[in-house]
Amino acid sequence: MPEKNADHEAAETPEPKVRTLDSRSLRGLAHPLRIQLLRALRMSGPATASQLAERLGESSGATSYHLRQLAAHGFIEEAPERGKGRERWWKAAHDGTRLDDSLTLDDNPETRGAAEVFLAEIMKIHAQELTSWLGESVDWSPAWRRSSDLSDFSLRLTAEQTHELVHRLHELINSYRDLPPAENPDDVETVRIHTHAFPRRSEA
Repeated sequence: MPEKNADHEAAETPEPKVRTLDSRSLRGLAHPLRIQLLRALRMSGPATASQLAERLGESSGATSYHLRQLAAHGFIEEAPERGKGRERWWKAAHDGTRLDDSLTLDDNPETRGAAEVFLAEIMKIHAQELTSWLGESVDWSPAWRRSSDLSDFSLRLTAEQTHELVHRLHELINSYRDLPPAENPDDVETVRIHTHAFPRRSEA
């Protein structure tokens, strides 16, 4: 890892701005197109409804409506610095979203249903991204192919140990947000990292 100066060394790695969902905001987000729109704004930066419609294969009317709903629930906000015409530019208000596990067991069936929609869409996105990478990996350099990873592990852990492991993985990943600029910016790409951790009963 490149050397950092003393002042940089002492500074803590900035945490990403994450929105923790409550029952109301979850119900406002739990629509496949809204999740896709929010993801697009987080991944690619500010955009208009027309640009997002073209990118996602939707009508601009549909994207406009769902963008307004996302804004009403505080997930996105206008980007006036980008707006030079009549059409609004939108940007994500947070870097990520966190789902509290209690919402999957909420007394309100609408909230439980929204949690199921949200989680199903996230799983779908992960599967799509992996499928796209496998199909496109031949077009990437040997260095990038060597640097990619598709692994799974089975460990014997308690719930507390698993929680600790997930927390430490997140800390390690977030520490890479604070790296000094690369010597050659052309070598830098957006890297997607998925983590999944869940218990599985032993087969008889």
